[in-house]
Amino acid sequence: MPTSANRVLQLGRLKPSLAETLRTDYHAYALPDGDRRDVFLAQHADEIGAIVVSGVTRVDSELMAALPNLKAVVNFGVGYDNIDVEAAAARGIGVSNTPDVLNDCVADTAVGLLIDTMRQFSSADRYLRTGRWVTDGNYPLTHQVSRSHVGILGLGRIGGAIAGRLRAFGCSISYHNRRQVPGSPYRYVDSAVGLAREVKVLVVAAAGGRGTRHLVDREVLDALGADGYLVNIARGSVIDQDALVEALTQGRLAGAGLDVFADEPNVPAALTKLDNVVLLPHVGSGTVETRAAMEALVLANLDKFLESGELVTPVTH
Repeated sequence: MPTSANRVLQLGRLKPSLAETLRTDYHAYALPDGDRRDVFLAQHADEIGAIVVSGVTRVDSELMAALPNLKAVVNFGVGYDNIDVEAAAARGIGVSNTPDVLNDCVADTAVGLLIDTMRQFSSADRYLRTGRWVTDGNYPLTHQVSRSHVGILGLGRIGGAIAGRLRAFGCSISYHNRRQVPGSPYRYVDSAVGLAREVKVLVVAAAGGRGTRHLVDREVLDALGADGYLVNIARGSVIDQDALVEALTQGRLAGAGLDVFADEPNVPAALTKLDNVVLLPHVGSGTVETRAAMEALVLANLDKFLESGELVTPVTH
């Protein structure tokens, strides 16, 4: 159990079993909402040494400033654009995430979205269920996935796992990163626009945050073109969502498979009306096995911090 000078604060909703463990084994506080938040901070701010948060709840500089003894933010998720890492670094606050343990499931999701988007299986399912196979005949032809040219925007751990799966489909792979990956078997392209211009499918696997905000903008979407497909399992902020909606509704993009959005859980109504778009409610890592591994890594980070002040998987700023 942490000392009274190094208490744990749960911020936002967490996986129920994790929240229960924090409550029972760590005697963690939960930050209340509304007017009660200010009352809580007035009473307990000096006690808080660590925050445990999911990847959808903001940890901003204002909250950090309100917690004078905060030394660690432990994030349930690989993406950490919900955390102001620059403010954390300036205050000497460590930040951890949960890398690697979700690579496989997120990569599986990306490939599933790619197949569903190009072959339109979800749309074909609706076509059958509403009786249109009987009334309108066979479903229109779609496009082959195997041997497609796929671009990976962000060839990190998850991007690499996606590329490896797609090689088994005979796909040719190109990628764009801020820096070329040494020893990569895939073709490097030095800009997102250049990558989009030469591929059939663009898969977004770049980290979120200020540096990648709207990396996929109108110019990139236009380069992908009316015959191109977009898949995003990264962060909604990486894509200019308004430009994406416009491209899809105007027929300037063949289709999209999206697991993430700019303002979750809110999704533009225009997207929900399109049969060439597959929409998922941010379930990329949403399996029993992966979420259990993420929970274990969160607790490992928290335990190491409480014991030594260090983290197992620190984020480098």
